Amino acid sequence: MDYRTTIPVILLIMVLFMFMNETSKVNQLQHRLDSKDLIIDSLKHEIDTLQWESEIFDYNYINNSSHLLSALMFVESSYDDSAYNASEDAVGCLQIRKCMVNDVNRILRKQKSEIRYNYDDRWVRYKSVQMFKIYCRYYNLNTAEEIARCWNGGPRGMQNEMTVGYWKKVSNKLDI
Repeated sequence: MDYRTTIPVILLIMVLFMFMNETSKVNQLQHRLDSKDLIIDSLKHEIDTLQWESEIFDYNYINNSSHLLSALMFVESSYDDSAYNASEDAVGCLQIRKCMVNDVNRILRKQKSEIRYNYDDRWVRYKSVQMFKIYCRYYNLNTAEEIARCWNGGPRGMQNEMTVGYWKKVSNKLDI
């Protein structure tokens, strides 16, 4: 082989190598960009969720009647974590019955979560609130009325006329 053919072949190989290297870099950058897009989408979803929670579930431990969860706690127990209704075996600030704990655990199993609640968790405010949120999300309850009436009357609470009076009690505690 003479130098006249060797040099162009070497140059061609170098150009091909540079092209392949640049293609690889482009692919790597595209992968990183796609990854960042997924992170951004995930963060947007998290922000939406946090905004929704703050609008629907914002509460405090003092008499705060401007938020739904506080209104529900007031109607259910006057904010009393030790409230107990023996006739229904309803317990805690949200007056959770055993069937609700069972339903929440069923939901969690269905979602392949390892979290489980026991009946004593009904006495613990933050655990009661967690169960409440799981229930509302699972049944896709979005409005204050849906949430209140279905909390009182089960997943089909909106179809149950008996929950209208409960909604009136709750809505009277809301600043709406």
